Amino acid sequence: MIIRTIHSACVITFITVLFCGCGNDEPKNTAPPLTQKQVNNGLIDSHKAFLLQQEDEIKQYVQRHNYDMQRTQTGIYYQIIEHGKGDIAEVGEMASVSYTISLLDGTMCYDTKQDGPKQFKVGEDEVESGVHEAVQLMHVGDKAMFIIPSNLANGLVGDKDKIPPGAIVIYNINLLSLTKAKPSLSK
Repeated sequence: MIIRTIHSACVITFITVLFCGCGNDEPKNTAPPLTQKQVNNGLIDSHKAFLLQQEDEIKQYVQRHNYDMQRTQTGIYYQIIEHGKGDIAEVGEMASVSYTISLLDGTMCYDTKQDGPKQFKVGEDEVESGVHEAVQLMHVGDKAMFIIPSNLANGLVGDKDKIPPGAIVIYNINLLSLTKAKPSLSK
């Protein structure tokens, strides 16, 4: 009798588990995994949407402040505030600049008043691509404001110090001087 009761309890338990287990399955994701091309296209679409959003933020900022700015083909907005009488900057020249860098919300990030003017080789040195482009729009003595989208400034990671990831930056640049770069010695 005890064996029969145990056997019946086991059968009932087995049937209960079998019926309860069926039909309670979580819906399975039947979609095939994404291909690398699909992932890449998704990232490209996301980046395009981000750039359009930044373009809109810049336009609103310019409009809100009543700036009379021009736009380059790459998306930099600029205004020459004071015109100099010197030569226009060219790739390969050493530029000496003073500048401030701030965010659209007014946060000051950097100012060369603290460390003095910076020098770099136009179009070649480790400077944000937007700064290279900006300086090539200037003559010696010009003072200009540039609003540079993140893709031409510090990108999606920022500078890991004062400029946050994906930040639009405002450069106020004074092009102090240009000198011809010394030719490199070839071996």
